[in-house]
Amino acid sequence: MPPDDDKYSRIDYRRLIAWPERIRREAPLLEEVLGSGPSKRILDLGSGTGEHARYLVSQGYQVVGIDASESMIDKARDQTLPAGLEFHHADIREVESVVDGSFGGAICLGNTLPHLKEPGDLERLFEGLRTVLEPGAALLLQVLNYHRILTRKVRHLPVNFRQDEEGEIVFLRLMEPEEDGRVLFFPSTLRLRPGQDPPLEIVAAKEVHLRGWRYTEVESALDKGGFGEHTLLGSFDSSPFEPDESADLVVVAR
Repeated sequence: MPPDDDKYSRIDYRRLIAWPERIRREAPLLEEVLGSGPSKRILDLGSGTGEHARYLVSQGYQVVGIDASESMIDKARDQTLPAGLEFHHADIREVESVVDGSFGGAICLGNTLPHLKEPGDLERLFEGLRTVLEPGAALLLQVLNYHRILTRKVRHLPVNFRQDEEGEIVFLRLMEPEEDGRVLFFPSTLRLRPGQDPPLEIVAAKEVHLRGWRYTEVESALDKGGFGEHTLLGSFDSSPFEPDESADLVVVAR
């Protein structure tokens, strides 16, 4: 991906997300799903800056991460890679031609799926993934609940505040849902500067075009891609998925 096309090149997700808290919250379900797989070799689709991959390696897994954002992959590689961890800058829809060997499980977390915007993209991804997973291996998916976002016309995600060496930064994510299921996503970083003029400074802002896949579309694509068994959850605490209420959609598919 050329640098000018990398929509996340100036958004520092490693710094803006409270990763230790997030990993602690998600670890029990990750272990429940992946720990029961046929092997400890895991595929991380949309691996971002690599926090989930590094955590899994620390738990004894071997992980291969794939992401279409060159800047994300560069950040994932900017620390020494431990044994059993590798990252590839590639299109996850071509997973079967990117990786070698087979895997005992796969994860696809965060806002990865909405970057696949065209009809057939999800099915293509799942079909390719099915060919590299060992029998009995599970796929753990997590994405925003776009059924709720599109139905209620939700305009923003929760605001995050983080401290850094220069003070306080604000991570603001605005959205503009459209009638055709597309979503304009505006991830922005602001700096809060009380007593200064102006008191709020825009550090970075992007416009990203997404496809808001509803849970029914995800389930249909999983079926067509060879994942006939799937359980829908509302969060990593394994609460039931409520289409009109759950903030997230978490799927365990086999």
